[in-house]
Amino acid sequence: MKLHLLSHLLCLALLLGIGSACTKHEVDVKPVEIKPIHITIDVNVKVDRALDDFFGDIDEAAQDE
Repeated sequence: MKLHLLSHLLCLALLLGIGSACTKHEVDVKPVEIKPIHITIDVNVKVDRALDDFFGDIDEAAQDE
C-alpha cells in the first residue's frame, strides 16, 4: 500500500515537473528608427582670438618701425 502511494506521488511529481518545463516565449522585434543628429560647433571665437594674438604681434612690430 505504501509503495503504491509512493509510486503515484512520484508519477505526479514527474508530470508536474515535466509540465512546468514546457514554456513558450515570444520576442517582439520592432524596427529600429535611426534619426539624423545635427550638431553645430562654434569655433569662430577661438580661431578669432588666436588670429588676433598672432597678427597682433605682427601689427605691433609694424607700428614700432
